[in-house]
Amino acid sequence: MRNRPSSRLLIVTPKRQILLFRFAHRTGVLAGKIYWATPGGGVEQGETFMDAAIRELREETGIHEAHISGPVDRREVPLQLPDGERVLAVEQYFVVNTDTESISRDGWTADEIEVMADHRWWSREELSATTETIYPEGLIAMLDEAGVFGV
Repeated sequence: MRNRPSSRLLIVTPKRQILLFRFAHRTGVLAGKIYWATPGGGVEQGETFMDAAIRELREETGIHEAHISGPVDRREVPLQLPDGERVLAVEQYFVVNTDTESISRDGWTADEIEVMADHRWWSREELSATTETIYPEGLIAMLDEAGVFGV
């Protein structure tokens, strides 16, 4: 199993809400799988984790004005990619403070357009109450430890 380094973004507004995308896989080995997850993606050749975080922020949200700090957490989890490959996701999490809740899909790839069905800004209370699948597991504890919710 190969390592797949990736940068994940904990994008938070002054109202202390975090951005998650709803992934709905309609085809392939992940067909039928639906979950909410943080924005982010793989580290490309020659990039650092921070470089990837900045690029992913722009590509997936269109946000260019934000303060990025971190990494605030690191995780290694087995993951199955949409093409069926199983990898060890080596993830670093970055806190992104932004003043906007407006996002743009202009930088999305065809694969992202196909599976990223929606987005939503979540409060701590909403995350605590939901029965929907949220990734990463333990997101609230991670956000609390990073001081995102002011805890």
